[in-house]
Amino acid sequence: MSAAEERKCIVCGEVTEKDELLRFTAAPDGQVVPDFKKKLPGRGVWVKCSKTTLQTAVDKNLFSRAFKKAVKVDASLVQTVEELLRKRGLDAVSLARKAGVLITGFEKVSEAVKKGKVAFVLEAKDAGADGHNRIMLLAKDLEVFRTYEIEELDKALNKVNTVHAAFLKGEMAKAVRNEFSRYENFLNS
Repeated sequence: MSAAEERKCIVCGEVTEKDELLRFTAAPDGQVVPDFKKKLPGRGVWVKCSKTTLQTAVDKNLFSRAFKKAVKVDASLVQTVEELLRKRGLDAVSLARKAGVLITGFEKVSEAVKKGKVAFVLEAKDAGADGHNRIMLLAKDLEVFRTYEIEELDKALNKVNTVHAAFLKGEMAKAVRNEFSRYENFLNS
């Protein structure tokens, strides 16, 4: 890992890869805004991808110190970041479907898992216990994300009753997994 790919969290001081951190910039009006695509102009500051860490940065006004000037932090910044990360994951699901690397439906997912074509599985967190137990037995060596509800998946995929989905191995699956992992890390740390 090169120094160009590492940044320091303004809260804990830990030096980590950029992909494991959240980037923020100050808009011309001094408002702190998330910059997850890392394309907005200006100096960026980095915060560990964690809801509690970001809340600490907001509560202690660490953004002003990091930017070395007075900046405005919206009281709903943590909620905004959570919603953006959630949406990025759902957008990745939709993109995977359009790219043809997403399989939905328990039977089709089962078939793909048995053939060894699947990188990981997505199961609606409000799936029934029976379906959950069956998919866990089937996907014993695979990572299973339970991040979104059926209604959210239905909207993202323009389908009805999407409970199980499998992502075929490849670069797209890696990108989707990264989005899911970032969102889960944010919620759980």
